[in-house]
Amino acid sequence: MTATDPVANLQTLIRCPSVTPAEGGALSALEAMLTPLGFTVDRVQASEAGTPDIENLYARLGKDGPHLMFAGHTDVVPVGDEGAWTHPPFAAEISKGELFGRGAVDMKGGIACFVAAVARHIEKNGPPNGSISFLITGDEEGPAINGTTKLLQWAAERGESWDACLVGEPTNPDRLGDMIKIGRRGSLSGKITVHGVQGHAAYPHLADNPVRGMLQLTQALMDPPFDGGTDDFQPSNLEVTTVDVGNPATNVIPAKASASFNIRFNDSWTVERLRAEILRRLDAAAGNGALRPGREAVSYDIVWADRPSHVFLTRNNALIASLSSAVESVSGQSPRLSTTGGTSDARFIKDYCPVVEFGLVGQTMHMVDERVAVADLETLTAIYETFIARWFANAGL
Repeated sequence: MTATDPVANLQTLIRCPSVTPAEGGALSALEAMLTPLGFTVDRVQASEAGTPDIENLYARLGKDGPHLMFAGHTDVVPVGDEGAWTHPPFAAEISKGELFGRGAVDMKGGIACFVAAVARHIEKNGPPNGSISFLITGDEEGPAINGTTKLLQWAAERGESWDACLVGEPTNPDRLGDMIKIGRRGSLSGKITVHGVQGHAAYPHLADNPVRGMLQLTQALMDPPFDGGTDDFQPSNLEVTTVDVGNPATNVIPAKASASFNIRFNDSWTVERLRAEILRRLDAAAGNGALRPGREAVSYDIVWADRPSHVFLTRNNALIASLSSAVESVSGQSPRLSTTGGTSDARFIKDYCPVVEFGLVGQTMHMVDERVAVADLETLTAIYETFIARWFANAGL
């Protein structure tokens, strides 16, 4: 196998069933690709009580700066109904110009292409005038506790530092070259519990229905909007994701009701200010007697989810310009610079160096018959190879 071929690289990786938290042979396969290119490879296992142990990989070529990191993950989501797949999910079969398999676009494809790009760069030019590293986790699709965060800490404690990072997530919505992610919205979750008084549905004056109070609170969370968006981000948006009373009886007023919510927020907010605003809304709504005339204020409590994600925006000109020009010169597309979508491991990397994201078209990620056009693998490899050359040329500016 030659590491310069992204199709062969991807087939090798897909054939490793690395469903989170299993390594599945994927990191071993990646190590076998990188070692002949001159990379020093470390396999780093991380553990934490209550979570599965995770194996990660850190590889570096070169000892001096400037230092470019490529980050990603080899773990994949479960295949779902395997019988619904047109081709077996770990067979990496090619049909009608498409390569099928779990992880094809999210995101073994991006890793396969960057390996090929580095191999081609070395083949044509020798090692880069600086350093390239791979920071690859097996926990991006899982709790994300024993993955990128701990691997970054492990590397930093050993003196590693980086000048820029490219994350190979599938950022393009429709076709290769559409979009580069230069930031991400923050994410904050919580759970509200409203306390009532259980009773017979025919005697409501003897009970206090918590559902009425919950309706008041959730309405206040969703309306009015938190903001109208900013120059770089779309409007912040809160969604109530679950509502439950745990009550199977239709003639019993429940004793409590709970609701979970998640808000994706822009740079108008910090986590602290957002929590304060949510509490302000809840307290105001708790005293609203529209659905509970004559009652005391709604009795509620709130528990915030651990580890909120903070909003960030990358403004590193050398990184963004090098990648944008590489995308345009290879694909003919002028990519949009975007902050849309969910969170990624870039939210951890941004604390160590400037980070952007660019990878394959993400239309089939996490779906049955996840697949990638073989032609896109070659195009992405060419983009990455051009980016590597341009970033090292621009990094010292």
